[in-house]
This record gives sequence, C-alpha cells and structure tokens, in this order.
Amino acid sequence: MLDWTDKHCRYFYRTMSRHALLYTEMVTTGAIIFGKGDYLSFNTEEHPVALQLGGSDPAAMAQCSAKAQALGYDEVNINVGCPSDRVKNGRFGACLMAEPTVVADCIKAMQAEVDIPVTVKCRIGIDDMDEYEDLTRFVSEVADAGCDTFIIHARKAWLQGLSPKENRDIPPLSYPRVYALKQEFPDLSISINGGIKTFEEAKQHLSYVDGVMLGREIYANPYLLARVDEVFYSDSQAVPTREMVVVKMQDYIREQVAKGEREWHVARHMLGLFQGQPGGRVWRRYLSQNGTGRNPQSDILLRGYEAVQATIEQSKQHFAARNN
Repeated sequence: MLDWTDKHCRYFYRTMSRHALLYTEMVTTGAIIFGKGDYLSFNTEEHPVALQLGGSDPAAMAQCSAKAQALGYDEVNINVGCPSDRVKNGRFGACLMAEPTVVADCIKAMQAEVDIPVTVKCRIGIDDMDEYEDLTRFVSEVADAGCDTFIIHARKAWLQGLSPKENRDIPPLSYPRVYALKQEFPDLSISINGGIKTFEEAKQHLSYVDGVMLGREIYANPYLLARVDEVFYSDSQAVPTREMVVVKMQDYIREQVAKGEREWHVARHMLGLFQGQPGGRVWRRYLSQNGTGRNPQSDILLRGYEAVQATIEQSKQHFAARNN
C-alpha cells in the first residue's frame, strides 16, 4: 500500500471503524534511520495501528521496532510480500521468502527490543519456490524464532517477469493453501489476504483462518469499513453516515492545513467514499477538479458533498416529472 495508507488515509478509515487494525504503508529501515522525513508520524486516533516495516538487517530492524514502540505503535509487521524491483534490490519484501533464516534473525532481534507483537506478512510462494512445502518451511523456521502471527497473501509472487501491478492479479489465488497452513499450524494466528471484496467472502474465510486483511478493496470502496464493527466486532454503536464522515474529515483537513498540509493530500484518499452510490461520479469529479492545481478550493469536502446532494435532488425531480 505504498503511497496509499499514510496517516491521513488511516485517520479517514478510523472515522468509520473503531476496531479494525490499520497498517501503515511500508516504511524501510533506511528511511527511518537515515531519512530526513518523519516517516513514523501518526494520529493518536489511529489506534490500533501497526507499522509495516521493510528491511533485512536484524540490528536495523530492532532499532526501528524500538522507536516504533516508543512512539506508541501497537504492532510491527515485517513485509515479506512486496514484489517490486526497488524492494527486491534493497533485499526486503517478497524476496526474503527465499531467506527464512534472515527473517527469523530479524524476529529474534526485534522481539529482544520490544514488547509489542512482531508479525509477518508474506506470500504463499515466490518464483519456483511455490510448493506448499516451501511455504511451510518458511513459516516453521520463522515461527520457531518466536513469531506467532502471519498474514498470508494467497498469491505467489513472480519476482522475474511480472510488474508489481501484475503480481496483484496474474498469479492465481490459492485460498485452500492458506487454510491448510492453519490446519498444520493450529497454534499460530493465520490471517488471509488477496482478492477479498465482500463481508460474505470474509465470513467464509473466517471459517478456516483467524483473520482477514482487506487492502485494495477498502481503498476503492472505503465505506465498507462503516459496518465492520457491527458485523465482525458485535459493536452496537450507530453506523456513521457518509455525511458524518465528510464533516469529520473536513474538520481534520482544516487542522492539517493549519499545520502546512495541502487539502488534496487528505482528500485524495476519499475519492471512493460514494462508490456505487448516486452522485458517486460527481463526488470523484468534483474532488479531482477542485482539489488539485495551483488554487485548490477550500472546504472541498463540504462543497463536494453539496454537489452530490444537488445531483441527487435533480435526479428525483427529473424522475418525478417523467412520472407525472
């Protein structure tokens, strides 16, 4: 979720779900240790929130984990699933599935420095190392090092020949392989990821595994989160409306603009808020046309919502006129 799940995106998600565990975009150890930016910044409202960490040097991973815990993160997750060339050349991401000992050494070093959970997100395989035995060998060695939680993207990654985008779609999904992993390692917490779009699908997976991670579908249709607490956490609190989310996020944007942020840096994550709803196209177009450029419009969310409501009202009037 590079360039997607930044702190503004996560704050937006938290307005709709109090319980879902949110993950940062992947941050490398090099960026944290040597970079000039504040790569670990987050809003206190984001809890529970996990840092997704990229790296392969145990000492650097431990150093960054300690910093994350000191800042208040609830979990550190090692990314062993990203297939991009940039990640591979830095010796982290999916290529580390071929080096379970390195991942195990990172787990040991990190857990020696922190009390918060240290977890792993990986694929079901890479390149020609895509047999079930390859996956169990990786999980077994990493689990022996002390990791008890794995999030499994149910696709292999082709590190040779496919782009990161193609690796999200072309390799076929194999959910049964993740189910089998849970059966073989019943004491581990196994969550599943990849191609899951509906709550019905998520519920089916939860018959076999411990958790479900949604990524691209939530970004495209974020209002799905509004019912997560009710459906999966038995939370009886009223489901927030889209209007409530818009108002809360406009307040947040004003705070961020006062700190020097651009309104679009927040609003861009909200393009899908009205996905599949009347006025959804108007919302996306309004934000895109008025949020960018040299002179972006202020209070863009409120103005966009007004445009959506005007469109809905015009449709109602048109429908009424046709039926009179």
